[in-house]
Formats: sequence, C-alpha cells, structure tokens
Amino acid sequence: MTGTTDPTDPAPTAERRKTARVRWAAGAAVALALLFAGAAAVASARDDGSAPGAAGVPAPDSADAGFARDMAVHHQQAVEMSFIVRDRTEDEDVRRLAYDIANTQANQRGMLLGWLDLWGLPKVAGGDQPPMAWMGGGEGDGGHEHGGHHPSSGSGGDGVLMAGMASRAELERLARLDGRQAEVFYLQLMTDHHKGGVAMAEACASRCTVPVEQRLAQGMVEGQQSELGLMRDMLTERKARPRS
Repeated sequence: MTGTTDPTDPAPTAERRKTARVRWAAGAAVALALLFAGAAAVASARDDGSAPGAAGVPAPDSADAGFARDMAVHHQQAVEMSFIVRDRTEDEDVRRLAYDIANTQANQRGMLLGWLDLWGLPKVAGGDQPPMAWMGGGEGDGGHEHGGHHPSSGSGGDGVLMAGMASRAELERLARLDGRQAEVFYLQLMTDHHKGGVAMAEACASRCTVPVEQRLAQGMVEGQQSELGLMRDMLTERKARPRS
C-alpha cells in the first residue's frame, strides 16, 4: 500500500543511523570552528594582560572552568569504553558508533583542556571542590536523576566520579565480554554515560558565561540526545533495553 511503512523494513533504522552520523560530522565541524574562534578571543585577552578573573576569562571556581574540567574526564571514559568494544565485536554498526563517539569526544576533550590552558586555569579542581559542584548541588547534583551510578563519597574509589560514569568493575566486565554480549553492555553503559553527559551539558548551556563554550555544550546536548535514540534502537534490535 502506498504511504505505509513496513515495521520489519530495516531501511528506516539504517536511514536514522546515516542521519545521526551526518549530524555528528556537521556538529564536529562546527565545534572545531568554535574552538578556533574561542581560542583566538581568549589568546587576545591574555595578550592584552588579562588574568583569570578578569573580564572575558572565567574564574577557577566558575561553571565554565568546572564544566571544562569535569566533561574532559567524562569524555575520556567514553573514549576508553569505545576502544574496548571496538576490539570485542565484529558488528560494523557498533564499531562505527564506537568510532564516532571516540573521535567526537576526544576532539571535544581537546577543546575543553585547551581552553583551560588558554585561561591559565588548572585542569584538576582543588581538593575541597568535588566533581559537579559547579552545577550548584555539589557532587550530588543530577547524580540520581539523570541515570548511571553515583558515588556515595567524593573519593571515586570505584572509578565513578560523576553521573553516568561506569565503575572500574564494569569496564573490566566489558573487556571480558565478546560479540553480542559486549555490544549490549556497551550500549547500556554508553546510554547511562550520555544521560549523565547531557545533564552536565545542559547545566553549562544555562550557567556558563563564555559564549563559545555555551554553544559547544548545547551541541553536545543535541548530539548525545540523537545518539541516545540510535542506541535505543540498536538495543531493541538485540532484544535488550537500557538499564533502569
């Protein structure tokens, strides 16, 4: 029948994957352009004698600095998980998704750390400032609401420092799995990870004051939400679902 979509037809899912990849590629190109624009602006400010806390340069305890530090750590784990699953499965869709996530988040991590360098700010927060404190609720802000695991203390003894991050035990388990089991567990872990990342990026989009960083954060929200839909579809194909 004309105008009717066959629910068993793989074309819509394939098209959605293609669209998601195109959006990420475009987003990465935009983010790089924003990076160069932001770098030029901050470098100019430093050449003019500006110091941390001066106009145009965030303070060490600002949302801008906190987001850059915390999201760099958050992204690093996503890259690590993606490299692990790449070697644990032969499925091209999962390997392609893992490559896209690793490539995008490694580039974004470089931007965030580069901004901290340009601002003359430390890449690690002071000992009395827990992760995510810049969000307004300390380490607990968003930890339980937005998915993933959450540390009961600021020590991060199990490797979980922020909302959505996987524990060391979960990373070790992922490295032991193969094939379909590895694919499902990776998609579940990355779903949790993206939910935590979206919450952090939304906070920066509303709290950060550096326009280029706000735009990057908003791009992260849109890109990761798109990938959340893609990963949900991929889990459904494997007769699995995101973790509750």
